[in-house]
Amino acid sequence: MIKATLKALTASLALAGVASASDVTGVWRTTERGGRIEINPCGNSICGKIVGGTVGAGEVTTDAKNKDAALRNRPLNGLVIMKGFSGGPNEWTGGTIYNPNDGGTYKASVKLAAEDTLQVKGCVAAMICQTQTWKRLK
Repeated sequence: MIKATLKALTASLALAGVASASDVTGVWRTTERGGRIEINPCGNSICGKIVGGTVGAGEVTTDAKNKDAALRNRPLNGLVIMKGFSGGPNEWTGGTIYNPNDGGTYKASVKLAAEDTLQVKGCVAAMICQTQTWKRLK
């Protein structure tokens, strides 16, 4: 279930921005369908937002699968999907990641594995996790 969720999330994400070579901030390409996520500082934490992309087989522009019906018409472009992390500058834990493909929010951690490689781990439960590798856009 988490593997499918993260695959769907990857397919839905898109980022743009200026990358920093020394930490997790910057623009990252997700592993499927070329989605991009922009990660920036948010106070003492980091946040990640969608800056374009597709969901599934077609392009989706709104948060149509949000569990809150009142939020289903909000645009995906610019939507903050990562927040609440602590740590840094190269590893952040205790945050959450939102998946617009299923409207679910999952516990997450982020680790800079190399200058241009980010490991994003999402968990449904403590032992049910999936890690994706995102690449920094130059």
